Amino acid sequence: MSMLAKLSALFRGTAHEAGQSVVDANALKILDQEIRDADNAQGKARDDLAGLVARRRMAENEMKSFGDQIGKYESSARTALGQGKTDLAREVATRIAELETEIGNRGPLIENMKTAEARLRTAIATTDQRIETLRREIDIVKVNDSVQKAQTSVALQSAGAQSRIGSAADSLQRIKQRQAINEEKLRAGQELEDKRTGADLDAKLKEAGILPGHASADDVLARLTAQEIRVVTPLIETSVPVSKDPA
Repeated sequence: MSMLAKLSALFRGTAHEAGQSVVDANALKILDQEIRDADNAQGKARDDLAGLVARRRMAENEMKSFGDQIGKYESSARTALGQGKTDLAREVATRIAELETEIGNRGPLIENMKTAEARLRTAIATTDQRIETLRREIDIVKVNDSVQKAQTSVALQSAGAQSRIGSAADSLQRIKQRQAINEEKLRAGQELEDKRTGADLDAKLKEAGILPGHASADDVLARLTAQEIRVVTPLIETSVPVSKDPA
């Protein structure tokens, strides 16, 4: 294949892909327009059916009129023959023959028109059903398309929210770390200040119970143990006999 042929094939392929992309992107709009075109075609078919029915009914009315004329002319021909007017009777008979020929010619035409009507009615009904089925399917496709778009939007928003939540969690963790560092700095500063002023040593002495004015739990227990236990003995009274004077 020559280079020009390859380039031509490439351009045709690219144009086809671009055209297909446009069609896919506007598929629902195209479907709606195709349904409208089908409805317009159905309207034209109904108009044609109505015209065919009208022409058939006109033909049937003419056939009935021909039959009525034949009945009238037959009666007139009999009357002419009864009066011996043979030429007039023949003229009437000629007209009757023409009417009968016309009826014979139009009869099959009317039957063909009836057959065409039935076929057209069936085709219209079938097409109406197909259009209605397509319209329901298109409605379902539209709903699915809307749902999928909504799901896609929610998914994108959720992904963005997850990203923001992750960023917020990272920021919170950094704040906690910074606060912990600051707390350690304050604690270390206080320890250095206590060492400088001797407050840490005083705390140790108080904890050991060495500094005055400090009582520990052990001191309290020792004091309670060493406390003198006082025993109270009840006083028992005794009676002394009184001596009587002999005098």
